[in-house]
Amino acid sequence: MKTFKKELKALKKQLSEPKRQTNQARLRTASDINAEEETFSFTDAMQGVTPLSQDKVEPDKQVELFKKSQQVKGKHLKHSKQLAASFDFSDMYQAALPQEGPMRFCQEGESTHILKQLRRGDYSPEMTLDLHGLTREMAKAELAALIHTARKELIDCVCVMHGFGQGVLKAALPHYLVQHPHVRAFHQAPLEYGGQAALLVLVDIPLQNNKR
Repeated sequence: MKTFKKELKALKKQLSEPKRQTNQARLRTASDINAEEETFSFTDAMQGVTPLSQDKVEPDKQVELFKKSQQVKGKHLKHSKQLAASFDFSDMYQAALPQEGPMRFCQEGESTHILKQLRRGDYSPEMTLDLHGLTREMAKAELAALIHTARKELIDCVCVMHGFGQGVLKAALPHYLVQHPHVRAFHQAPLEYGGQAALLVLVDIPLQNNKR
């Protein structure tokens, strides 16, 4: 009987040994995996990966760049307008103008009949420039801008009021107008537009829309 019990214990031991070895192998495998995971860093994982380039602009910087571009654009536009409206009138130039009768002038190649039309008021000015209180330099700048705007808006007749005063602008204005290539003619204004204190100026507007 005792012998049978010993043999039974020995058999159970033999049957349990493979299972114990399998469990130990599993434990070793798990330990090895944990050890490998501990030694495997983020840097190792990122090897061979190309970093993305930063192509974003922070909101504040984006607004700043937009404002800067608008300012530059505005300056260029303003400069272009100034160049378009500018004309270098000379104070030294003295045109051969009539000494008697109303102040008048007709560009070479134009019919003198337009002077009669201006005198009679056949042309009605659509723009008026008042030079009262301006210096010569200021008056020249305003006059150049007036002619530029008239051509841009396809306005062929404008009125320039020089006033009386000391007669400085009244004497200088006709000599300025004669110099400008887009002035076809001018005449002392009819009474309803200022009489001796103003000139009616006929402007040469673009040919395709010319009102001649």
